Amino acid sequence: MKIDLTKENPTIDAHDLGEVLGLRAAEVIEEMRSGAITSTFETGVDEDTRTHRLTFWHGDLRVRFTCDTTGTVVKTSRNTAKRRP
Repeated sequence: MKIDLTKENPTIDAHDLGEVLGLRAAEVIEEMRSGAITSTFETGVDEDTRTHRLTFWHGDLRVRFTCDTTGTVVKTSRNTAKRRP
């Protein structure tokens, strides 16, 4: 699984995200357009300087993808958590 880091806003294939969220790719796209799925992107610093983290929120579900500088996902986590403002 890869995250496309070549664009201004990093992206992941809707099918890949849907598998982790339990949604079809079309549902992912629809939910993102409506604002029901949101995301944040972070670039590592210090000991994490060569990594990036893309986090998605859907209801009380948080999915995080950690990738290297090529966009290859090296870690995925999925848990329930309330989004902080």
